[in-house]
Amino acid sequence: MSPLERIQQQLKQLPGIGYRSAERIALHLLVEKPEQLPALVLALQEAARTIRRCVRCGNVAAEELCPICSDGQRNQRIVCVVEHVPDLVALERSSAWRGSYHVLHGRLSPLHGVGPGDLNLKSFFERIESGTVDELILALANDVEGEATCHYITQHMPAGSPVKVTRIGFGIPSGGGVLYADAVTLKSALDGRRNYT
Repeated sequence: MSPLERIQQQLKQLPGIGYRSAERIALHLLVEKPEQLPALVLALQEAARTIRRCVRCGNVAAEELCPICSDGQRNQRIVCVVEHVPDLVALERSSAWRGSYHVLHGRLSPLHGVGPGDLNLKSFFERIESGTVDELILALANDVEGEATCHYITQHMPAGSPVKVTRIGFGIPSGGGVLYADAVTLKSALDGRRNYT
């Protein structure tokens, strides 16, 4: 296998990059803009050395705590639980949330061999037991695996825990209609209804 093919093979393993995209990126870096390659290599090496998971929430961090966990302006007592870091990034981009997060790095999936030990649950339950959390907002996918993960979390909360547990609402997207919504979305929309005054 040639060096070009090896680079393409590595690029294809990244999410959202297929054969054509991998080929285009590799050729861009090696042939069209080779002067960009050293800076990219250095940035990747530095990130590999310095980026880790935040010890509290599991977000990406260059220090022990991520910028969100170390921000004194954020409400650290309300925790939004998400599956992956891109979910956190999407919520941050929306500016809809000013609390803290906990990233599970997946969800329970017995069919794919993902059990509780594979998720970031140890530090999660430590946060609950520390008494520093008032509310959990479970922002996991609205499917069987997401529901199973939510159920596991609620069933394994410390006995007598005063922590309020809520689930984000799901429903018909803005601009969407009932006609094109699937059954799960319609059920969630009806179950998540609220007073309209």
